[in-house]
Formats: sequence, C-alpha cells, structure tokens
Amino acid sequence: MPRLPRAADRATAESLARRLRCRPPRLGPVRLVAVDGPSGAGKSTFARVLLSALVSAGTDAALLGTDDFATWQEPVRWWPRLREGVLEPLRLGRPGRYRRTEWPGGVPVPGASLDVPVPELLLLEGVSAGRRSVARHLSGLVWMEPPSAAVRLERAVLRDGESSRRELLRWQLFEGTWFRSDRTRRRADFVLRT
Repeated sequence: MPRLPRAADRATAESLARRLRCRPPRLGPVRLVAVDGPSGAGKSTFARVLLSALVSAGTDAALLGTDDFATWQEPVRWWPRLREGVLEPLRLGRPGRYRRTEWPGGVPVPGASLDVPVPELLLLEGVSAGRRSVARHLSGLVWMEPPSAAVRLERAVLRDGESSRRELLRWQLFEGTWFRSDRTRRRADFVLRT
C-alpha cells in the first residue's frame, strides 16, 4: 500500500491522478475513486486538489461528497439513495440524479435535486465513501490517515461552527465503531498522512 506525503500537496495529487487515470473503470464506464477517513482528516480539501489535478491532466472528472446524503441521525444509512440515484445509473452509462442534503445553520434539511452526468472518473469523498459494499466497483480507495481525535474535532468545529461540537463528538464515536467494523483502511490503495 503506497504511503504518500502531505495530503493537500499539489505534487502528491498530480502523482495520484496519474496512477488513477491508468486504472480500469469498475462502475460500468466510470472509474469510481473513494476518498475516505474520519471527519476532520482533510478529505474534502484533498479531494478538491485531486479533482483539479485530474481535470488539469485532461480527465473528465467530477466530485460528489457524502455530506450531500448524510445527516446527524443517518451517518451511513443513506447509502441506498446514492446507490439507486447515482451509482447504478452511472454503472449503466446513464446520468444520475439525487436530492441533496443541505446544512443551513448546521441542521440537515432536504435541498435541491442535482443531476450527475456520466464522468470518466467520479471522486466520492466523505465518511464511508469507500465502504466494503462498494469495494468491487472502486478503481481506487484513498484513505486519509487522521491526526489525533482532538485535532480532528477542532478542524471540524472550525469548518461547521461551535454549535456543532456536541454532534461532532457523537459523530467521532460513531466513526470509530464504523471504521473498525468496515475495515476501510485495510482495503485502501493509497494512504495519505494529514
């Protein structure tokens, strides 16, 4: 399992983009790449840098975050909506569509419906993006090796606001159980330290 340096480093993203472009599609015509790890590990930041590197290299790539599906009450049980609305249509070479979860004031509410055109490569970023049930469709799984729980919590509070601290603490407890059970990191193709 290759270990790469600092996650948001442009050179690291460009190197990883070259590797991912060579991998075969496993979701019909789409290369599905998951960027997974605990909250506050730097997944969203790295996924945006990786997307930029892929697009700069001429890849028709798109980014989809699991925050568009998750809620505090449903940290991972939303998967059927993603599978049926996006992944299954893309596997068949058709555009997907889903209703986004929006977070005004840190409270999840149903939002706009969004279309997902069929890309060459889809980056799926977020907690549980690389879950065991999707492993056979992944062209790559990037694990964001997290810093301490305290550092991750402060990063997440900075991102989501102080009013989210209590939910984020609960979320961290859930994540620990989830990742031990799913063993996501063990299946990772690439591990990035953050």
